Amino acid sequence: MKYLAAIAGVGVVVAIAITLSTSQTATYDWHLPSTFPHPQVPENNPMSDTKVKLGRWLFYDTRLSGNNTMSCATCHIQALAFTDGKTRSVGSTGIVHPRSSMGLVNTAYASRLTWANPLLDRLEDQALTPLLGDSPVEMGMGGREAEIAALLASDDNYRSLAKASFPNDENPYSVLNAVRSIAAFVRSIVSYDSPYDRYLEGDLAALTPAAERGLELFFSEELECFHCHGGFNFTDSTTHANSNVDQVGFHNTGLYNLNASGAYPDDNTGLFDMTGKVRDMGRFKAPSLRNITLTAPYMHDGSIATLGAVIDHYARGGRLIEEGIKAGDGRLSPFKSEFVDGFELTDEERADLVEFLSSLTDQSVVSDERWADPFER
Repeated sequence: MKYLAAIAGVGVVVAIAITLSTSQTATYDWHLPSTFPHPQVPENNPMSDTKVKLGRWLFYDTRLSGNNTMSCATCHIQALAFTDGKTRSVGSTGIVHPRSSMGLVNTAYASRLTWANPLLDRLEDQALTPLLGDSPVEMGMGGREAEIAALLASDDNYRSLAKASFPNDENPYSVLNAVRSIAAFVRSIVSYDSPYDRYLEGDLAALTPAAERGLELFFSEELECFHCHGGFNFTDSTTHANSNVDQVGFHNTGLYNLNASGAYPDDNTGLFDMTGKVRDMGRFKAPSLRNITLTAPYMHDGSIATLGAVIDHYARGGRLIEEGIKAGDGRLSPFKSEFVDGFELTDEERADLVEFLSSLTDQSVVSDERWADPFER
């Protein structure tokens, strides 16, 4: 069948990411089906049940913010596939961030983290930014690292879990181990039981006829969706324990074209902010489309409200903003990706595509108690 060939072709791309032995994950049960590869895990932070448990408590603990008002879960809500439903996230001190909160589901398979930083490839490193960063302030714990260590050492639950999680550490009550634990918890959040997954496993009734037609469209050369949202995780920035070559992708989708120069708003220039190269203007990571129906609003700045509007954006080949300080025709951007060329859909085809995208939602992610707030249990 045509679409199965397309899926297989994408799978070849995903099979080249980063080499890492699976032996370090052998003692941890990921609860994965045989068709899913094991995630990549740093050698200095192996997975364990106790470490994931400690990370889960810390992930939901508001005491990890400077004013005790927010936790990691404030911006990563399980019911929303670990996003926050806002156009742009808000830090503990009320500062509005320039970007929206990325989902955490399957970040264990992400070769790069955040929207536009090519250097962040480990959850352990990335977690330090919201915890300690001050531009902008998120958790607001910068300069208060001793308080985190003291929390681990003074709370009976944390003290016991930290000692069990890091038995070889002379002093397991450290900021480093707090971050390692949170990273382990986030790494444990994996999604593999959507209707689409069950369909690939042989349950042909898992997809509606409309979703099957939408699948054909998604993997067609006419729409080009799979070039940036391919493979088992529906993104082109994927890695896993058995792969061989790092796979990373950043793209300008024609979302903005300020002053007809291809420019993006100053606080959101994408990869350009890191490299200073004009060709990187507006280039952002293509996020995974898994659980996409739960993660609105869309794009790096939450500027597109609905999934239908996202399809309209790509069908046009770039967004037109007719007035205001962000006015411009993204379709004419000199930096736009070659894969954002526009296409035509009938109303039925548009509905079919939405139906297929909806089939990527895994309801178990939002209900599994392994990732729920332990303070409410």
